[in-house]
Amino acid sequence: MFYNQTVVHRTSYLSMLEQQQTRRIAIFGSTGSIGTQALEVIAANTDKFSAEILTAHTNEELLIEQALKFNPNMVVIADEKKYLKVKDALSSTAIKVFAGEKALEEVAAIDCYDLMLAAIVGYAGLRPTLQAIGIGKPIALANKETLVVAGDIVMRKAVESRVPVIPVDSEHSAIFQCLVGETRNKIEKIILTASGGPFLGRKPNYLVNVKREHALQHPNWSMGAKITIDSATLMNKGLEMIEAKWLFNLRPEQIRVLIHPQSIIHSMVQFEDGSIKAQMGLPDMRLPIQYSLAFPRRIPNQFPRYDFKKINTLTFEEPDIRTFRNLALAIEALNRGGNLPSVMNAANEIAVYAFLRNRINFLDMTDVVEKTMQKISFIEKPTLEEYFSSDGEARTFAADLIQL
Repeated sequence: MFYNQTVVHRTSYLSMLEQQQTRRIAIFGSTGSIGTQALEVIAANTDKFSAEILTAHTNEELLIEQALKFNPNMVVIADEKKYLKVKDALSSTAIKVFAGEKALEEVAAIDCYDLMLAAIVGYAGLRPTLQAIGIGKPIALANKETLVVAGDIVMRKAVESRVPVIPVDSEHSAIFQCLVGETRNKIEKIILTASGGPFLGRKPNYLVNVKREHALQHPNWSMGAKITIDSATLMNKGLEMIEAKWLFNLRPEQIRVLIHPQSIIHSMVQFEDGSIKAQMGLPDMRLPIQYSLAFPRRIPNQFPRYDFKKINTLTFEEPDIRTFRNLALAIEALNRGGNLPSVMNAANEIAVYAFLRNRINFLDMTDVVEKTMQKISFIEKPTLEEYFSSDGEARTFAADLIQL
């Protein structure tokens, strides 16, 4: 059995993909960092991909620009106040325009596309992804929070619907690529690499004075604001550990994190014989995005290549979880399971939102997450509705702490 259980039935799925001339892509979150880079990949490969659905939260200007360029079947603007502006701007086209959070779910359930790129930031991406899985659509998953919040339910439904979940995160894409061809070989552990963010080696007496603009300066990757802050606090790596558990059917003790400042090795798999496979490349999100859209094929591109002659040192070190306590909290959530990852994620989204608006300090984000995890009642085996309820309770408590 393939370690990503949703590819159990991959033979018929891959056969179907190979027969497709042009793959119709639904990009949920097209105006964000992942979505815009995915459209770059589509623009460079119009014989292989088309943009069938584009959605945005509030960035109507960019959504309109994208729609006029790529001519999708339909677009969704989640902010209903922006509906008329989008509708008017696209009135001379045949593009269907919808608005509202509910419309995201309804459009995801329409059978007009071949693959969903799930790139909506945060918890908001969960419901549309479940809708897509429900109608048998493969998922290129860039929204790690979907599995952090309800990974057991999402992956079970994916198996039931006989569709794959193909990871887009560079680390999980690396693990996925290392496992291709290793169906019958047992994993001893996986190693998720982390750059360490902009504050690698710093201590709390430095971090207490960190401002928004400092935390947004990631040394290697170009990403959206939320994930960049998560990388600075190492929460992102904690979320990835939880995502890896569900994606690859692993036990918590099989998942390890190593700091790798150069961001050349994107992650590794160690098998039961001690052999280690790694996926390497320059830090460029277009590569894992292209891999997920084209899977199982590899297609050519003009992206920069890694040159061993120019970068001759690759280093590794253990993460400092005493300073970056968000990672320790995430490991606790990974080990305890239940609704605790959902609670942690909700509190973190509120804390990051407040930090980006200069309402709290850098280290305050960890305090908000920790206090929320201690306050919200633990549920060992939550239903989907209990996941939603836990998320709402955690957000309310965290917002009250901050006085948003």
